[in-house]
Amino acid sequence: MMDLFEKCRSFQDAKVLIDAGLYPFFKPIESSTGSTVVTHGTKRVMIGSNNYLGLTHHPRVIAAAKRAIDQFGTGCTGSRFLNGNLVTHEQLEVDLAKYLGKEACLVFATGFLANQGALSCLIGRGDAILSDRENHASIVEGTRLAIGDTIRFPHNDMVALDRILTEKRAQYDGVLIVADGVFSMSGEIVDLPGLVKVASKHNCKLYIDDAHSLGVLGEQGRGTGSHFGLVDEVDLVMGTFSKSFASIGGFIAGDADTIHYIKHKARPFMFSAAMPPAAVATVQECLSVMKDEPEIFEQLWKNARRMKRELSSLGFDTLGSQTPIIPVLIGDNMKAFTFTRALYEHGVFATPVVSPAVPDGMQLIRTSYMATHSDQDLDYVLEVFKKLGKQFGLIR
Repeated sequence: MMDLFEKCRSFQDAKVLIDAGLYPFFKPIESSTGSTVVTHGTKRVMIGSNNYLGLTHHPRVIAAAKRAIDQFGTGCTGSRFLNGNLVTHEQLEVDLAKYLGKEACLVFATGFLANQGALSCLIGRGDAILSDRENHASIVEGTRLAIGDTIRFPHNDMVALDRILTEKRAQYDGVLIVADGVFSMSGEIVDLPGLVKVASKHNCKLYIDDAHSLGVLGEQGRGTGSHFGLVDEVDLVMGTFSKSFASIGGFIAGDADTIHYIKHKARPFMFSAAMPPAAVATVQECLSVMKDEPEIFEQLWKNARRMKRELSSLGFDTLGSQTPIIPVLIGDNMKAFTFTRALYEHGVFATPVVSPAVPDGMQLIRTSYMATHSDQDLDYVLEVFKKLGKQFGLIR
């Protein structure tokens, strides 16, 4: 008979990295601006954030959050289903639905809960989810909670998806195809036209996780559907507020009947405390800033294109990224940890992605860029990458 906690005592993976001085996680941030942070008393350029539009420090956004605290206090102290539903939650849902071109929207406490809640309540015993193999962990957890079947299809492979559905579609009542709009590690954009074609052919519904697409792709950052001109062909859009919207929370948007069903069936929504007032006001003001200051999208893409071009020209493999998420291939776990530590010591904050999160040989440094990065920030990052790339034998 084994002690339940024996696995905890024997877990050494993180301790080995800590002892070697290479542990890259849980760095305490002492202060931050739009593009830099202070950690361990040193100012560093942040290229490991999802703050794509840099709105976390926008004066209008900060002022809106403060006003919401003055009006509603610091928290809702209950679920929206019971005592935590604010008029601002409902107004945000109306505004988001209009922004996304959908009939209705439902706001959750986090993006993780939005995926868990929607997927777990929509998929019954006779149904199935077809999920891209590189979908985010929150989608994976949602599929685990769903009582129907889950079939994972090869990443962004429409031929394989079509073949699976040709073989298996008749076995199920309903089928939901689920994919990220932008894949968070590679920066790759999903083949949405291909998904739409396959979904239509096999009478499936289509669910797109736009966590890393909103604020990045499409007109005024409206996401993957807008980017491809296929808004109406996407049945459900999921998104988060912890990236371009500078806050915390998530949502599901779609037709009114489906959103009404999720609202009354999704346990992660019904039994989680509501988004706090300041978080709601932050998202609302971000929507206004995105409308009033379209130049932030131009600046984001200017920075992203520059970094993609110049990192590639230095000789780094950026894995064909199409977005402000630009991976730098390292190819080895320990080298990725060591490279990340060297970046940190040179004043650049980035994050490693190692196996088993990626296949062996595909270990990388995940870099991402913001509208608020200055030319000086990016010059410095490139200088550091050039120096360390040569030192580590990654570039000539």
